[in-house]
Amino acid sequence: MRKVIFITDGDLAAKKVLERLAGELNCRVIGASYGNPTTINAEELVRFILVAPDVPILVMFDDCGMRDYGPGENAMRYLANHPEIEVIGAVAVASQTHAKEWTHVDVSIDRFGQRTAYGVDKEGLPDLEIGRINGDTVSVLDQLNLPCVVGVGDIGKMARFDDVKRGAPVTRKALEYILERSGYLERSFENEDI
Repeated sequence: MRKVIFITDGDLAAKKVLERLAGELNCRVIGASYGNPTTINAEELVRFILVAPDVPILVMFDDCGMRDYGPGENAMRYLANHPEIEVIGAVAVASQTHAKEWTHVDVSIDRFGQRTAYGVDKEGLPDLEIGRINGDTVSVLDQLNLPCVVGVGDIGKMARFDDVKRGAPVTRKALEYILERSGYLERSFENEDI
């Protein structure tokens, strides 16, 4: 089974961040999944995943604000149900969307790198609701029964707190949390306060 982490953002900033972090965290990123919105079809994504090295694989999805299920969410559903793929978690990215989509999150990482039980907004600031995040490519996540969903603000941005030149610390912590939960990292988050 190939281990996959979903990232619900596919713009250029997210691509740059994920390419950097993939190397540092012994993961691979499917660069072809980059796009705003997602343009690659799900069957082609599966082919890329199955020939990638056997390490956790980061895959980007983006609906570009489309209402209901857009191409990114349809591709996520396809991959999550594929017999050779195990989705070990998702980084749910907040956005200011008119579609009013949301999903439950297990935890969020705010722009300061702190874990919080609250959702976060696009700027990475804690939101008003516990365990929930608003975005444009996230509503399908609730249907997929994923083991770990981490909410973050806009990858590579958040008022430059997550800038790739700073090492994208917010996105890094989100990925580390998923990797630790799935047994890929020895670092433990168990004693950290939420």
